[in-house]
Amino acid sequence: MKVTYIHHSSFLVELEKVLLLFDYFQGNIPELDPEKDLLVFASHRHGDHFSPVIFDLVKRHPHTLFVLSDDIWQNKVPVELYGKAVFVDPGKVLELPEGGGTRIAAYKSTDEGVAFVVENGGKTVYHAGDLNDWRWMGEDKAWNNNMTAMYRQELGRMREDGVHPDVAMVVLDSRQEDWFHYGFHEFMEQIGAEHVFPMHFWGDYGIAGRLKAMECSEGYREKVLEIREEGQVFEV
Repeated sequence: MKVTYIHHSSFLVELEKVLLLFDYFQGNIPELDPEKDLLVFASHRHGDHFSPVIFDLVKRHPHTLFVLSDDIWQNKVPVELYGKAVFVDPGKVLELPEGGGTRIAAYKSTDEGVAFVVENGGKTVYHAGDLNDWRWMGEDKAWNNNMTAMYRQELGRMREDGVHPDVAMVVLDSRQEDWFHYGFHEFMEQIGAEHVFPMHFWGDYGIAGRLKAMECSEGYREKVLEIREEGQVFEV
């Protein structure tokens, strides 16, 4: 499959029969194969994960469906596109005909909205949205411990469901300082993926390299892809 990094937490994943666009709000979208269905995902309503500009994609791609977290207000969708949008809440599973048959499972974020697990053509793709172990130096111990417990609970649900993605996009945010890698590390330890991309790193392109240099990443560091610029394309 081909994965293009667009901006922040936005990626275009090209599978054999379907295109998956995640959490777009700005950046350059590559040319889209007009023969393939396009599924456009928005994990939640935050401005760095969702923008109504996504609805303009129907002008350049005829076969588009929008898969939106249910915290996004329906009035953000143009009336004429109501039939091209589906809303999901945590725990929901969709079976769609697009791409010859696509299964989408939504997991509860530890912030807003959902994370997505998408299956098509024997491939599985995970996009975390804002599902992460959001521990912060400024928060008290009880708050941080509760955050970790919620995150591990959701990873436990994925593990029970047998989730093991071919490609995963997982939060790696240096604003968390010494704890920047906790959520990413826990995901790789508990769920794992064949190829994993950092996201939500606010232009800090060296962050994946710093994680890979840490002893804790020894068991999975070869699976971590290092993004160096917007528009970078990976064949995995």
